[in-house]
Amino acid sequence: MDLTTYAILLAGALAGGFVSGLSGFGTAVMALGIWLYILPPAIAVPLVLICSVSSQISTLPSMWKVLDFKLAGPFVAGGLVGMPIGALLVARADPQNFKLSVGVMLLVFPTALYFIRKPMAFRFGGRPADAAIGFAGGILGGLAGLSGPLPTLWASIRGWTKDQRRGVFQIFNGSVLGAALILQIASGFVKWDVFWLAMLALPGTLIGARLGMRTYHALNDRNFYDVVLALLFLSGIGLVWSSIAPR
Repeated sequence: MDLTTYAILLAGALAGGFVSGLSGFGTAVMALGIWLYILPPAIAVPLVLICSVSSQISTLPSMWKVLDFKLAGPFVAGGLVGMPIGALLVARADPQNFKLSVGVMLLVFPTALYFIRKPMAFRFGGRPADAAIGFAGGILGGLAGLSGPLPTLWASIRGWTKDQRRGVFQIFNGSVLGAALILQIASGFVKWDVFWLAMLALPGTLIGARLGMRTYHALNDRNFYDVVLALLFLSGIGLVWSSIAPR
């Protein structure tokens, strides 16, 4: 591995870890936009899963007191059902079309929510709707480690506090991505070169997660809401650009 490739690997690990520590999701949405320049999806996706799970575990002690397992339960149940479906699609999905479609979604919806400045408390569907969003997030998690965007957008219109949202993201993403990683390892999708790359990337992920957690504690509810939407939007730009840039 040359110096440039390692620098890109480390940059993705730091960015993904920081965003995960800050928001409880985002290793994939940040790191994939960087890593897909140097790695094929078959390697980048399991690498994202390893770094995502490691980041969630490293920040768990700091979030334990605000975790609401009852609130997160429907998301996790739906996500664990949807995750195997996404994992089965890994070998069949067109990476360019996939990145473009997810990227456009992450440009449109956060922009719309940002300009709706009035606090929202959308109650439609209750826990079954939460489970359905978790199911869709689980599919994206199994497919590309992108379990976070849909539940994050959904939580943004539910009117939850910063700690409620952060706790749900932590529980949901940790559960779904951990299960997806176990499934991919058991299915033989994770090769030894992925573990080697993970050893190189994990220091950046853990440092980034620690810095992100410190930043999270400094934010109020409104700041956290705006930061989450901005992160989703930036990840959308990265995914769209990587899907249309010349190869």
